Amino acid sequence: MRSKISVIGAGNVGATVAQFIALKDLGDVYLFDVVDGVPEGKALDMMEGTPHWGTDLNIKGFTTVDPKNYENMKGSDVIVITAGLARKPGMSRDDLLAKNIAIIADVAKNVKKYSPESVIVIVSNPADTMAYAFQKVSGIEPKKIIGLGGSLDSSRFRTFLAMELKASVQDVNAFVIGGHGDDMVPFIRYSSVGGIPITDLLSKEKIDEIVKRTRFGGGEIVDYLKTGSAYYAPGIAITAMVESIIKDRRRMIPCAAFVDEKTSKHYSAQGLFIGLPILIGKNGVERIFDINFTAEEKELWNKTVASVKGNAEKVDQFLTKQ
Repeated sequence: MRSKISVIGAGNVGATVAQFIALKDLGDVYLFDVVDGVPEGKALDMMEGTPHWGTDLNIKGFTTVDPKNYENMKGSDVIVITAGLARKPGMSRDDLLAKNIAIIADVAKNVKKYSPESVIVIVSNPADTMAYAFQKVSGIEPKKIIGLGGSLDSSRFRTFLAMELKASVQDVNAFVIGGHGDDMVPFIRYSSVGGIPITDLLSKEKIDEIVKRTRFGGGEIVDYLKTGSAYYAPGIAITAMVESIIKDRRRMIPCAAFVDEKTSKHYSAQGLFIGLPILIGKNGVERIFDINFTAEEKELWNKTVASVKGNAEKVDQFLTKQ
């Protein structure tokens, strides 16, 4: 029996995720969007390409103008939520906060109603904050909710290192934790190329330059596109997470996960969703790895925790008014 993956939001990111999932033959794809005709049209377009992809899966689209159509997500193994507004030039991730909280709250109610047993991947910006809002509204077990962040940020970091060193990205190991924003924390100590620390290969000034580019990687693409934001890199970063869940690969992918006394006392971020090095498997977050901080890393970590906590408080305020 094929797996079932629902993607809520059929914009650039959602449609790209649906396409990548289909190309990898991970399961049947159910695409949802509030814009009438868009998910049906995009799903049919993709479906018509499956003979060339060599896949026999089903790709179906449903417009949620009628909320009853959310019923079609029943029995989903994974639900990917990309619904929300995209960033525009000059707009920070936090500028999106209030509008996207309202969108994610509506989606959360429908997921709770129709498919609460699914593993949820939150993409809507800012992903760590939206994961917090989704869990608050839905009441779904936190370990089954994972936010995009480190998966994409780490991919960007690895790409920029490979570009600078003219090395294969497959030989570059590096990761980023913390909030999915401008105060994310790239881990230089754990970054290497073929096992060689990047500090042996690049100057501090060059590393700092790459870190800065990683932090503002999304904004760089927004500046180029003018009327949109990134979707190819986010699409494949999300697909890697979905694949690890569907195939129970238990990959270590930095993503936004919930921190409490049971999962980790190490990070001083109890009650928050924040980017951490985690194992992703069929149950969602299978394990959170504790890593030690240097004094400098701890300072950066405290800064990103404060930022994520501030957004979580805004979510609480918003939901209290509803």
